[in-house]
Amino acid sequence: MKKLSFLTLILLISCTNPSPSLNFDFTTTFEKSNGTETATYFETIAYYQNLANLYPEISIQKIGTTDSGYPLHLVIFSTSKEFDFDKIQQKNIILINNGIHPGESDGIDASMLLLRDIAQNADKIKQLKNVVLAIIPIYNVGGSLNRNSTSRTNQNGPKEYGFRGNARNFDLNRDFIKADTKNATSFAEIFHQVNPDVFIDTHVSNGADYQYGITHLFTQHNKLGNDLGIFIEQKMRPEIEASLLEKKIIITPYVNVWGSTPEEGFSQFFDSPRYSTGYTTLFNTLGMMIETHMLKPYKQRVKQTYGLMETIINFTVKNGTQIKELRKNAITKILEKEMYPISYQINKDSFETFQFKGYESSYIDSKVTNGKRLFYDRTKPYTKPVKYYNQFVASTKIKIPKAYILKRGWWRVLERLNNNKIKYTLFKKDTLISVNEQHIKDYKTRKSAYEGHYPHYNTTTTITKKQVQFNKGDIYIPTNQNGVRYIIETLEPSATDSFFNWNFFDTILQQKEGYSPYVFEDIAAQFLIENPSVQNALDLKMLNDENFAKNPQAQLNFIYKNSPHYETVHLKLPIYKVF
Repeated sequence: MKKLSFLTLILLISCTNPSPSLNFDFTTTFEKSNGTETATYFETIAYYQNLANLYPEISIQKIGTTDSGYPLHLVIFSTSKEFDFDKIQQKNIILINNGIHPGESDGIDASMLLLRDIAQNADKIKQLKNVVLAIIPIYNVGGSLNRNSTSRTNQNGPKEYGFRGNARNFDLNRDFIKADTKNATSFAEIFHQVNPDVFIDTHVSNGADYQYGITHLFTQHNKLGNDLGIFIEQKMRPEIEASLLEKKIIITPYVNVWGSTPEEGFSQFFDSPRYSTGYTTLFNTLGMMIETHMLKPYKQRVKQTYGLMETIINFTVKNGTQIKELRKNAITKILEKEMYPISYQINKDSFETFQFKGYESSYIDSKVTNGKRLFYDRTKPYTKPVKYYNQFVASTKIKIPKAYILKRGWWRVLERLNNNKIKYTLFKKDTLISVNEQHIKDYKTRKSAYEGHYPHYNTTTTITKKQVQFNKGDIYIPTNQNGVRYIIETLEPSATDSFFNWNFFDTILQQKEGYSPYVFEDIAAQFLIENPSVQNALDLKMLNDENFAKNPQAQLNFIYKNSPHYETVHLKLPIYKVF
């Protein structure tokens, strides 16, 4: 009897105090404000937690942390109610990343609306039986917490928003390869756990004025390459554009103009691996950035972001089998070609022409300076043919090696290989191997700081084939694996976003030992007597190089660098290639 009374009491308590989700109002801040406000970080997470509490098809997980000290969340929608990605990899998986720049909050609100609408609609749930949605609600947590209403100078709403820099003032959309932040490390964990077939990153931008409220930035198709590149350019892009048009949403490729106007034509944006879609491309994921136009009202931008995400989901439902097959075969296609492009340039002889919807522009007198300013006249819309340059050609290719060998001790590089699930083995004993040894021949360096670095560019190397003794614990990295593109793009020093170019190996650029000229003079004299080939090389250089002939210090340094006293590790990369 006591037991029955106790159960009755529990039932009475539960009825009078229903769970928070049952009373939770799933009307978003965006809707309550009639499209003028965006949810805060805490409102957004609470919203998804309540969705997950009420709808069994939704789960919210904490995966890793961020520079802000707060965790990174992943929201998963799975009709099977299975949220272990190892068990649902046969389904098509879409990963949506929001708030990488929290001032660009359109995707944050659009995703909240989208997932609620799906969860509350039985037909939509049924439609997505073979698709899993994974959503990072807000990636840049620190930037989201740094709310203001002034930093997005040109943006037309919302009233308040987050800041572009994260808790340590990094732009996270420049950090995917170098991974200086905890955010990027956690993203890699999520990305490889999810292994998405399609990736969407939501953004806002301007740079010019035009009639479109939304633009698309698919990952550059030549760089994506092979059948996947053809698919994204010849099927995915045109079908998505056509589907949006049926919804009365006009869209254009991202308007990549700086210092000019759209009617002069523009090129496709090249998303190297520092960017989100450039990074996801390395693992053969179909990537796309949504770029709404910040001059358009916030309400319009969020609704059109919603519309585009919904369209991409529908496209994935329709083409899921083909997408899976293309990704499955991608590594084989890459390795079959034997050569891999590591840098590109625009093919200015190839372009497509399309009818662009813009506004007439002119330069008028400035009211605040004594110069001219660009002015777009919205009372004069136009539709004109413009040239769109979206073909890139490889400017540098390398032969894909059988493997790379990384000398032990470079733990920052090894951490990133581990974070990206790169497979390797350690030498169990000292081993002699024939390899290509690399020395840095030349490079340029940025003169101003960029995302915590002074990156290099225009890097070239000299290659020497030789027998090298590797030590127990050195790292052997085969290229025949899923991460082959990541391996090449980070370990090839000439690649745009290589670890060398991001300053991971800068200590090899500095000599650690030297000489006193007055002491080395006698050593050098004896060395030249014993090495006539070096004497001949010195004489030849003095004959052909007038400045060198006038510079005794340079001459002595030439002898030093050709002597056994010059340290062998100077300019030598601790990365070797095996063929």
